[in-house]
Amino acid sequence: MNVEHYFSRNPRVESKPATVRLSLPDLELDLLTDRGVFAYGQVDRGTQVLLRTIPRPPAQGDLLDVGCGYGAIAIALAKRSPDSRVWAVDVNERALALCEENARGAGVDNLQAVIPDEVPGSVRFAGVYSNPPIRLGKQRLHDLLHTWLQRLAPTGHAYLVVQRALGSDSLATWLAASGYAVHRVRSSSGYRVLEVHSAPGSDHHVGS
Repeated sequence: MNVEHYFSRNPRVESKPATVRLSLPDLELDLLTDRGVFAYGQVDRGTQVLLRTIPRPPAQGDLLDVGCGYGAIAIALAKRSPDSRVWAVDVNERALALCEENARGAGVDNLQAVIPDEVPGSVRFAGVYSNPPIRLGKQRLHDLLHTWLQRLAPTGHAYLVVQRALGSDSLATWLAASGYAVHRVRSSSGYRVLEVHSAPGSDHHVGS
C-alpha cells in the first residue's frame, strides 16, 4: 500500500469521509476520518494500545501529539487534561482540518492543530505522545523525533507506540544511544509502548 500521501501537505487522493468510534474505559468519541490520512476508516491498533497504556497526562502545561492524523490521541489528551494546551502537529493539511473538526465535535477547546513550523520555538512540552510515522524511513523518523524530544521540559516524558515488526526495539536502542532514558512500559498485540525522557546529566533541551 502506498502511504506517501500521509506525509504530503495536500493529499491528491480523492476525499471520502468515514466516521469511526474510539472506545476507551474513560472516553467514547466519534471521529471523522478521510482518505489520504493515516488510519482511514479505523482506529489504529497502536493508537488504542497507547491510549490504554499512558498515565493521565499532566494537568497543566503544553502537550504534543506528533503526527496527529485525524486527532484521536490529541483529542483524548485534551479531554483527559482540560487545563493543558495540546498541540496536534502534522504536515498533512487534510489531517489538520479533520483534527480541528473532531475537536469541535468532542467539545474540546484546548487543542491547536498546526503544521510543525507554527509551534512557537519557546514552547517546552510537559508530555510528548506519538504513534510515529515509521514508514517515513529511519533517518527521517530519527530527525523528526529528535526535533520534538529535545523540546521536552526537564521533567517531561514522551510515550511512543511502535510495532515490534517495524523496529520498536531498534528505535529504543537508537534513543538510548542518543542519550535518552528509555523504558518499555507495555507490549500488546505486537506493539511496544516506550517511555522516553532525558537521562541524568543529558542536555537535550534547546536553550537550557
